[in-house]
Order: sequence, then structure tokens, then C-alpha cells
Amino acid sequence: MITVQISRKEDGRIHGFEVKGHAGYADPGQDIVCAGVSSVTVGTVNSIEALTGTIMETRMKGGFLSAVLPSEEESTNSGQVQLLLESMVLMLQGIADSYREYIQIKEMTTKRRR
Repeated sequence: MITVQISRKEDGRIHGFEVKGHAGYADPGQDIVCAGVSSVTVGTVNSIEALTGTIMETRMKGGFLSAVLPSEEESTNSGQVQLLLESMVLMLQGIADSYREYIQIKEMTTKRRR
């Protein structure tokens, strides 16, 4: 199963996400669930970089992707970045609606450090 963890700040803005696991829907190379999730998540990171100039801190390796916005992301592009991230969540939810047993989406809110 693929697990997607969306991390939000207290104000609801997304500041990162993590994807791990394999769907197991079909053999590697034929798995449309894995392909869809990979396309949506990697495409979102690439779109954020290309369209807003914001570079997410990413780690990727065999069934794992972590992407976190830099702390200085409070720029004029913040609204555009959030729109792209919220769009990613909607696309992943669409995949989960059709393939519920192969993907799970969780959201967590991180509290501000004092």
C-alpha cells in the first residue's frame, strides 16, 4: 500500500508531504496506481520549481519521496505554491477514491515551535 502523509501548518497551509510504499495493484512497470501517484507527486514538485521558482527540499529513493518547502517560503509566490499543493492533494484523493485498498492519505498538523 502507498501511504501519503500531508503536513500542514496550524493555519492550514501545506508545508510538505511524504509518499512511501508500493501499491501492489499490478506487477512493477504495470502498476497504474504507483504510476499515477508518482506522476502527480513528482509533477507537483517539478511544477512548483518551474512555475514559482520555489525549490522544495526533496529526498527520493525506490518507493519513497519526501518534499518540504523551505522555511523562507513566505514569499510572494506562496499562494501559487499552495494552489499547486492543494491541487496535488485533490488528484491523490481522486486516485484514492478509485483505488482505496492501494493508497491511504493522511493529514497532520504541525504545531509552531515557540
